[in-house]
Amino acid sequence: MSYCLNPQCPKPQNTNAGNFCLTCGSKLLLKERYRAIKPIGQGGFGRTFVAVDEDKPSKPRCVIKQFYPQAQGTSTVQKAVELFNQEAMRLDELGKHPQIPELLAYFTQDDRQYLVQEFIDGQNLAQELADGGVYNEVRIRQLLDDLLPVLQFCHAQQVIHRDIKPENIIRRGSDRKPVVVDFGASKVVTHTALNRTGTSIGSPEYVAPEQIRGQAIFASDIYSLGATCLKLLTGRSPFDLYDINHDTWIWREYLANPISKDLGDIFDRMLESIPARRYQTVAEILQILNQPSSSSVISPPIKTNFVVPQSTMAATQISAPPTSVANNTEVSPPNPVNLNPTNNPTNSRIDQELDEIKTMFTGINKPGSKTSNSPTSSTPSPKSKIDDELEELRAKYSNNES
Repeated sequence: MSYCLNPQCPKPQNTNAGNFCLTCGSKLLLKERYRAIKPIGQGGFGRTFVAVDEDKPSKPRCVIKQFYPQAQGTSTVQKAVELFNQEAMRLDELGKHPQIPELLAYFTQDDRQYLVQEFIDGQNLAQELADGGVYNEVRIRQLLDDLLPVLQFCHAQQVIHRDIKPENIIRRGSDRKPVVVDFGASKVVTHTALNRTGTSIGSPEYVAPEQIRGQAIFASDIYSLGATCLKLLTGRSPFDLYDINHDTWIWREYLANPISKDLGDIFDRMLESIPARRYQTVAEILQILNQPSSSSVISPPIKTNFVVPQSTMAATQISAPPTSVANNTEVSPPNPVNLNPTNNPTNSRIDQELDEIKTMFTGINKPGSKTSNSPTSSTPSPKSKIDDELEELRAKYSNNES
């Protein structure tokens, strides 16, 4: 099985494994070793094929990219040639990273340019989303943990990818790691390039505002990754997640699964339309992402109906206001202290818990304290309603326990 790489061939599919196309007679092997099997993509600048390397005994799969610009005009074709050459150079520099395809070959044959790169066996994230549904927070955090170091590596090599999107991230089947592909739109940053307007390139849904104007920076990739995450969290185009009338993101309205405030804040900053307000480096995101959650856990307030602990029977309700401190913050009952040691350990527990409740409601100090309610006071205080209720509870549960 072979596929003819001649763009004008009327029947490019060949059922044999020969060296020449049965229809047009073109050579089927590139550099006498790479055989195209089937097409897997086509864009404005070229076509992509799954292939095999017949020069190796195991005949491993690889990917052939053929430069075949569809656009007309000298300047456009010239720019396409430049981008194709740049992709080969980027892969040669970056392909040693385990999550970036390795460049295997780059050459010209029959007046057409080709590059051959490592084949990544797996689904891209757009396919994964279609098959498996939207992500939850656990999956999206894992994706960021796996992807951000790859982006950091590219930026350290002064390369801006400029086309981060779900279709350009492949989940490798062997280890489930995301692999960043398609560096055809990438750009090398120089001291002068950051201040010079260049070509507007990339997929509109995921492109940062400054990149649309031809002024891509490292933070442009961060914006695109943030938009990619929103797509995976909601299943909707980033275009649908932005309210142009109010100039604000509304992606939270489309979440299928709730996410933490911390993670939401990270996405908000990744997607700032003004570059200076966005994260400037991947390291900033990694540092915040790996910190313990700063969101405080909100506990339910203390109820006015207190529950006697299970050690003294089932729940019993006592109506009274909660104790508060100076800043009006409700506080939990203190740990019980044994105030009335007796020969009966059960009664001791009952006495201690009820005395602690009384302390919370009335402010009466424990025995031994020097207050007007202390046994040492000259005038004993009269019994209050809470005293009566506590006495009833003490009698009730003392009898039950005995």
